[in-house]
Amino acid sequence: MTEAPILDPLHWDIEDSHPDLIEKLKPALRNVKDPELGMDILQLGLVRNVSLIDEVITIKMMLTTPFCPYGPSLLESARTQVESALGITTRMDFCLDPWDFSMMEEGVSPDWGVF
Repeated sequence: MTEAPILDPLHWDIEDSHPDLIEKLKPALRNVKDPELGMDILQLGLVRNVSLIDEVITIKMMLTTPFCPYGPSLLESARTQVESALGITTRMDFCLDPWDFSMMEEGVSPDWGVF
């Protein structure tokens, strides 16, 4: 019995299909900051995947909490930042997976006073 491959949550589909877009994509996503936490959505690990299929970018994104009051604006800001930077129609795929601290970028150690 073979095991299914483990998908790397830090590796996006677009990195394989269109690596030339990464240089513009990541800075655009880093412009989207959680106003309460003061960190961008990549530092927080909220962007789970980005793909480009049929000339449409799809960003799979989660939130730190299910009822984040800034959720709708974070999702819309991510969409508009990427669409503006790349000039490609972008849509959001909101995922309900639970977020935890292990999803944050390596080397990021916030001082939130909760540890």
